[in-house]
Amino acid sequence: MTRTRAVITSRLLIVDAASAPVSNGAVLVEDGRIRAAGPRARVQKLAKGAVEIDASRNTVMPGMINLHAHLDSDCGPEFMAFITMLDEQTSVLLAADSARRTLLAGVTTVRDLGNKFAAAIAVRDAIVRGWIPGPRIVAAGKLVCMTGGHGWFLGHESDGPNEMRKAVRLNLKRGADCIKVIATGGVLSPGVEVGSSQLDEDELEVAVAEAHKAGRRVAAHAIGNAGIKNALRAGVDTIEHGCYLDDEALRLFQKTGATYVPTLCAPHFLHENLDKLPAYVVRKTTEVYEAHRESFKRALKRNIPIVTGTDAGTPFNHHAAFAVELELMVKLGMSAEHALRAATSGAAEALGLSNELGTLSAGKSADLIAVDGDPRKDIRALARVRGVMTRGIWHAA
Repeated sequence: MTRTRAVITSRLLIVDAASAPVSNGAVLVEDGRIRAAGPRARVQKLAKGAVEIDASRNTVMPGMINLHAHLDSDCGPEFMAFITMLDEQTSVLLAADSARRTLLAGVTTVRDLGNKFAAAIAVRDAIVRGWIPGPRIVAAGKLVCMTGGHGWFLGHESDGPNEMRKAVRLNLKRGADCIKVIATGGVLSPGVEVGSSQLDEDELEVAVAEAHKAGRRVAAHAIGNAGIKNALRAGVDTIEHGCYLDDEALRLFQKTGATYVPTLCAPHFLHENLDKLPAYVVRKTTEVYEAHRESFKRALKRNIPIVTGTDAGTPFNHHAAFAVELELMVKLGMSAEHALRAATSGAAEALGLSNELGTLSAGKSADLIAVDGDPRKDIRALARVRGVMTRGIWHAA
């Protein structure tokens, strides 16, 4: 996994999902960063002595970004049972394997939103050191929930502002890049309802204040309407799932500037496999499925910032299936160009990393992919990844 000076040629080059593509393009990479990207003839004048990576039959574009995953899950049907029995050593090994699968699916940055043992932090550091292959990881450590709340079996249970302050600070001590809080019930936890509010607004406000003070962003698991509004009023940066969005919630998005991470894949794969799931998961999936899709359409119509996140690791929601999220977005009315922005520059902005990621601009990290086909015309091309580069290291898919 050695960084080399390289020029990647392409049939079609998407420098920025918001701009017109370039036919017969090329990208010059030096020391893990993009030096130039554009028409092949111009770029190759700068590329003397560079190793050539031939993607001339493919589209080359910015690496994709998944803002919601759980790397230490096996994607099996008994999510809670698996996590409850999971030991720390297996958690780390599974997270490393999931990171590799994520990378080969064209995802060059993934935000992990909670592990039982905060394993993604260790895997993140191993990837940076070059010990194992994988994408850039933005890790939340352990999610923070109320006692007995959604995800208690893999999270840090906290009640009241003081315990919340302590929980956030412990995650920061572990090395977390962001903070994940649980504002409502969820589908995969027995004994809680999806619409119920959980962490209170004052607890959420403390989480946001402590995270922002440390320069970290806050993601809120929020399915039910009241909990979504609590999280938005508290100042969270992203709402995850958002299955029940009404006009007031959409106005709060616009007022606060928060970003919506709908995770369409999570209920999609559950709904496709209802006959394999525990009864309580079947009931709650059936409750949220159509409401979730309608909420996505309402957010899209109101121009709420929407970015990609799959909730990979939940049942049947595999880490290599990232492209399905974009296909679902397009099926529900989003244009292919908008979906590409949601997975690249829009997602980078939501992470606060737009100076580093999201476009193939000079000076940015050399995170790019080669895919078979033109995703602007057929979004399914994103499932046909032929090569991935992250931080200037090329991986053939």
